[in-house]
Amino acid sequence: MHRIVVIEDNSGDVLLLRLALDERNEPYELVVLKDGEYAMRFIDEHRLGKRKPEPCVFVLDLHLPKFDGLTVLRSLKESPALAHIHVVILTSSGSPREEAEVKALGVRLYQTKPMLLEEFLKLGAEIIAICKDQQTRYAGV
Repeated sequence: MHRIVVIEDNSGDVLLLRLALDERNEPYELVVLKDGEYAMRFIDEHRLGKRKPEPCVFVLDLHLPKFDGLTVLRSLKESPALAHIHVVILTSSGSPREEAEVKALGVRLYQTKPMLLEEFLKLGAEIIAICKDQQTRYAGV
């Protein structure tokens, strides 16, 4: 089962992402963290070994309440327990500076929030592909 952690405060975007993932007919568990504070707690719990299994991908909004997405991303990349997990940025910002900054931190995909359902469906397919790639890599296949 693909475990996907979504760090997003917009419930509409979470719903669209869930619909896009459902279209893939792949088993998945979606863990939704609604702000940066919940995300930082999640990271700390993994760091301390209190939370398993690890996700195959993080889907991260950059504009979050309490701690912004860039702070969360830095914490993820500094965590020995989670640094190897791929991160997909899903943001309403189209700032080239912001995109360059997160790409320098090693994100797998930077996606401005799609306006069309078809774009969300494509994103769902890309997320599942990332999870499958992660599974294959750690299975030694």
